[in-house]
Amino acid sequence: MTRSSATTPAVAVLGVDGGNSKTDLVLADDAGRVLAQVRGPTVSHQQVTIEEAMTRLGALSDRALLEAGLTSGHRPVAEVAAMCLAGADGRSDVRLLTRAIGALGLAPELIIHNDAFAALRAGSDRPWGIGVICGAGINAVGVAPDGRVARFAALGQISGDRAGGDELGWGALGAAVRARDGRGPRTLLERTVPAHFGLRTPAAVTGALYRGDLTEAQVRDLAPLVFDGVRCGDAASIAIADAMADEVVAFIGAAIRRLHLTRSDVPVVLAGSVLQHSPEVVLERIRAGVHRVAPRANVTVLTIPPVMGSMLLALDRLGVPSALE
Repeated sequence: MTRSSATTPAVAVLGVDGGNSKTDLVLADDAGRVLAQVRGPTVSHQQVTIEEAMTRLGALSDRALLEAGLTSGHRPVAEVAAMCLAGADGRSDVRLLTRAIGALGLAPELIIHNDAFAALRAGSDRPWGIGVICGAGINAVGVAPDGRVARFAALGQISGDRAGGDELGWGALGAAVRARDGRGPRTLLERTVPAHFGLRTPAAVTGALYRGDLTEAQVRDLAPLVFDGVRCGDAASIAIADAMADEVVAFIGAAIRRLHLTRSDVPVVLAGSVLQHSPEVVLERIRAGVHRVAPRANVTVLTIPPVMGSMLLALDRLGVPSALE
């Protein structure tokens, strides 16, 4: 990945990876040379209004243009824009986003996908496979060699999801409270959870949430404490992490079975902050679970930003190779 040194760069593609908590945007030329790369807040229409999401996306593209040495407000920004966004799941979501993003005039050609597509494209040298995003929440996509796609609703508890930073955080708090009041086994989380917020007891955390002194979004920040507990051999932390790993396997296994890929060497790309920071023992549990479904599967953890997958999708549409590959 290199940055162009041209004084008047020609932007060919715009790639966006928009999660539930942040958005990455890249501008590149037609060889995949990065001209600008910026980060901003979420543009998910499920987290903020569609109007606010578009305001943020427009501002982010203007920042990228300035970094690339172009005038802020330049339209169109690129020939092709690939937007891989959390919440781009159902047809109604894609229609809404296509209309709203199209009105910004960023590119004459738009590609709108769920953010799991960016992870898959960034982490595999094939145009098919399974991509999993596990950050604040969880989602996955499967693409078969013949182009068939397996998707999931991925709407959190209302769609039966059981993994992600939110789930880990609530699991940590629950284990800490239950341990202290006698309903569960003793755990390091009794100490580390309240200490994270500068409090003395798990009950104090519960009280702060009840009063509104802490927000439910802050509970997500407890997720790393679970992994710290796993590394220390804490049984409660291990149980929480195991449940998360098993849910990741459930998503992957369902996609593989639905696409009839159990006998193939299907690429499986693990992405998102939770999976990228998981202890090796957790990743091994995921690999073992996937291999029970598809013994030849190639499970990898994404090591480059998923937004590069969005950039590659845009370059694919132009029919040109990228310097990343």
